[in-house]
Amino acid sequence: MDQGFFAGDAISRACVAALALLLFGLSMAITSVRLRTKVLVGAPADPASLLTKLVRTQGNTAEYAAILALLMLAQGAGPKPGWVTALMLLAVGARVLFAIGMLTCESLAKPNIVRGLGAGGTYVAGIGLALALLRV
Repeated sequence: MDQGFFAGDAISRACVAALALLLFGLSMAITSVRLRTKVLVGAPADPASLLTKLVRTQGNTAEYAAILALLMLAQGAGPKPGWVTALMLLAVGARVLFAIGMLTCESLAKPNIVRGLGAGGTYVAGIGLALALLRV
């Protein structure tokens, strides 16, 4: 059965699944902290609050995971250059690195090298995957 657009290879499907699991894992963590702290709406203005860190990390992940997943699946199931596969793996690694940097930092108000590397890796991978769609 031809799956058309969603016929990505095993690596692209695994990368998309990893992004989805990251997003849903963060969402579940937010729910857990909300129930424990009884803060059911919004997040504290405190950039050191775990709930604030989780909400911002999940929101940022949601912003990038969808387009990264589309870019990965749009590469198709056929053969692709190794650098495209490497960019897919970089994208997932960068998103995980970003989440780690956000959640382990003392405060979101302070610069964090892990968060910065995750963000930079996301930009490189995302732009690279977008450009890869233009290859002939």
